[in-house]
Amino acid sequence: MLRIISANLNGIRSAARKGFYEWLDTQTPDFVCLQELKAQAGDMTAGMLAPKGLHGYFHYAQKKGYSGVGIYSKQPADKVIAGLGHTDIDSEGRYLEVQVGNLSVISLYLPSGSSSEERQTVKYSVMERFYPRLAELKASGREVVICGDWNIAHKEADLKNWRGNQKNSGFLPAERAWMTQVYDALGWVDVYRRLHPDATDACYTWWSNRGQAWAKNVGWRIDYQVATPGIASRAQSTSIFKEQRFSDHAPLIVDYAD
Repeated sequence: MLRIISANLNGIRSAARKGFYEWLDTQTPDFVCLQELKAQAGDMTAGMLAPKGLHGYFHYAQKKGYSGVGIYSKQPADKVIAGLGHTDIDSEGRYLEVQVGNLSVISLYLPSGSSSEERQTVKYSVMERFYPRLAELKASGREVVICGDWNIAHKEADLKNWRGNQKNSGFLPAERAWMTQVYDALGWVDVYRRLHPDATDACYTWWSNRGQAWAKNVGWRIDYQVATPGIASRAQSTSIFKEQRFSDHAPLIVDYAD
């Protein structure tokens, strides 16, 4: 069994205080993909850098307290790729790839465009430049799992208030069409949807801190494991861990057959 976990921590130090590492110790994961570290190398404790039985790899944002991604791997990486080769994207710490054998596991944090029109423009630019990398990965012959916060709810079933969000970042027609292209034109697989094609309220991974979103389960599914067809076909079970809250996101867990 191969267990891969994706978790947007909204601050690794905050999540650590809320018990994330105690929980992680019960999961026996093979890979853990982290997003929104909101930390620099000097902020990291030994336990954050390398939890028990895991090797840690990180791509920090240059801006303090912002973005950043990481991956824990049970096996030491054969190769680590930090960034997409675009200075503006890479300075925000949004892409980290770990290769072990013929498997690539990627931690991805696509930008949010909700704060301003300027950031939405940045988001579209990142999506446009990430697409060729998605095509390269798909054509590489490697098995690939891309974990992370894509900041896009693909279909109406992926968020509670879809009618009221059609003009909001994260559910804009152009964003959703781009995701469709990732699946239909490039041939990537949405692993959660492969196993739970009809899930609605149970599928959410993020809840706004405003109002009573968590209490009322007014959520969005914006955290994904998107995989090449070979390993996607080996996905046996998936779950979203909600018994404890480590951030405004919930960890997404997928177990794949060896």
